[in-house]
Amino acid sequence: MKLVTVVGARPQFIKAAAISRALREPQYRHIDECIVHTGQHFDANMSDVFFQELDIPRPKYNLEISGGTHGRMTGRMLMAIEEVLTSEAPDWLVVYGDTNSTLAGALAAAKMHIRVAHVEAGLRSFNMRMPEEINRVVVDRISTLLFCPTTTAVSNLAAEGMTAGVHHTGDVMYDVALYQLAHAGCDRRILETSGLTEGAYALATCHRAENTDDERRLGQILKAMDELSQKIRIVFPLHPRTRALIGKYGLSRMLSNLMVMEPVSFSEMVELERCAEFILTDSGGVQKEAFFYQVPCITMRDETEWVETVESGWNHLTGADALKIVSTATHLQRPSQTGAPYGAGKASQSILDRLSEY
Repeated sequence: MKLVTVVGARPQFIKAAAISRALREPQYRHIDECIVHTGQHFDANMSDVFFQELDIPRPKYNLEISGGTHGRMTGRMLMAIEEVLTSEAPDWLVVYGDTNSTLAGALAAAKMHIRVAHVEAGLRSFNMRMPEEINRVVVDRISTLLFCPTTTAVSNLAAEGMTAGVHHTGDVMYDVALYQLAHAGCDRRILETSGLTEGAYALATCHRAENTDDERRLGQILKAMDELSQKIRIVFPLHPRTRALIGKYGLSRMLSNLMVMEPVSFSEMVELERCAEFILTDSGGVQKEAFFYQVPCITMRDETEWVETVESGWNHLTGADALKIVSTATHLQRPSQTGAPYGAGKASQSILDRLSEY
């Protein structure tokens, strides 16, 4: 059996690592994987370092497609992926999450009558203004197998009339988190070289288009970080696109009190997350990782697809409202509830078993 896996953004590299690692187990030797990197995240700190650290096989194809409008990027990817699929003739195309790379891969395969497997299916923010939400809905509709990380995701699909091919597998990101802690360890050097002390800083990330493409929302987020920096050090690995938009809007002065750094590697990010007093983010992956490592999280969005993190008390939605962000951060507490809504760390094997059985 042959899989073509399409990835393009750093969260997808992390998820793909779990599947690629599981493929080395003896029971899956009948499965061959061909990895296609669209190039959506092309910076070395956003791409190459993840393949190195997570021991992901090098992509057979790097399409080097990035930038431009959503339509233009997706269209270019669609054309290039179609050529790859014509050459490779796989049994399955595997896509992860909700990016333009996900949508382009799924559309190309579906139109060529190649079966699509969607890892992280069924997630919904119920905000159709988000490009990611549009991508999720479309990809779920054209997938043959839908691998859901939570029971909530299964319920979302059922509410939309989709039950065939739906499987609750658990979350591959939880697989990666457990592996990283048990085998790979973490990179303590990031604290040492940055002069950081465990529990004496907050970690912040911001990259979602709903925040970065809106000058008011981005300004409110930066204002909140600036105010909080008067009480605690704010460490801010800055996404290249976010940095460019901060400059475009004339907001660079609001970075002066923050500890701004270039994007970090996966192991460095894990260590920054684990040792933070709390986390500020608009990233779905970082929300979950905060939950995995039991670090309080503030999500600077109006909704989240990872509702379990909010229900557990570890995650708090504030929107892009400086007053609410600062107030929530000031009164954060560590809840006692944990639970295991994301499985037992065997999602990758469950996914490969379902593919093999189909």
